[in-house]
Amino acid sequence: MIDRRQFVGAAASAGLAATPAAAAQQKAFFELRYYHMRNGSQTQRTSDYLNKCLLPAARRLGIGPLGFFGAVIAEGSPFVLALTSYASADAFAGSMERLAADKDFQQGFDEYNSMTELSYIRMENSLLRAFDCMPSIAPPSGGQHPRIFELRTYESNNAKAAQRKIRMFNEGEAAIFQRLGMAPVFFGETLVGRNLPNLTYMLSFESMAARDKLWGEFGADAEWQKLRAQPGYSDGEIVSNISNAILRPLDFSPIR
Repeated sequence: MIDRRQFVGAAASAGLAATPAAAAQQKAFFELRYYHMRNGSQTQRTSDYLNKCLLPAARRLGIGPLGFFGAVIAEGSPFVLALTSYASADAFAGSMERLAADKDFQQGFDEYNSMTELSYIRMENSLLRAFDCMPSIAPPSGGQHPRIFELRTYESNNAKAAQRKIRMFNEGEAAIFQRLGMAPVFFGETLVGRNLPNLTYMLSFESMAARDKLWGEFGADAEWQKLRAQPGYSDGEIVSNISNAILRPLDFSPIR
């Protein structure tokens, strides 16, 4: 019977074939966990659990960076989204055992899952591996708080097309975002999740007005126009669907 560490390793190897340079560079793994809600009391109860139970335990155990977000404009809202970063696949695989051994965490976990009241309607999660161009989370710093975050997912018709889109980010698209000040937080290839193959990334902005302005500048950027005109890099060849969500960090979110 395969254990969780074997499963994570197999999932990782099922993604892009690592280049020698990428193999030498440690790339983080990200978990996106959605807590889908029906009403405000569920949101408050889940926020309290994440703030007073999960976050302190993660800090004790050296798990992170972490971010917790609510939907502004998003399909399937209301929800709370927890973004957790792990240094490696082994760190992700071992996190449940480490949390299970933390008595304070277990007390809060048991209370949250007491079944006396619905805490959420359902949970949904995905596991991602960082891109070569950005091997770990880059929390935004400075500026106006709280910021606006945009989470975008690009689906592809097949694995080869998804690989080309990831290569496009590694070879220039991510750098254009950074040059324009779109403040990427992470880029991740989805290893386990729905609607595969796909990739997901997160950007941060000072405001919705800043977001709209920067996306306009991106669309008109000469370097971007040159990159997207290269053979094999048009949206029609490598992207079958794009979905996005506008998020705000919860009050206690370390990423904000």
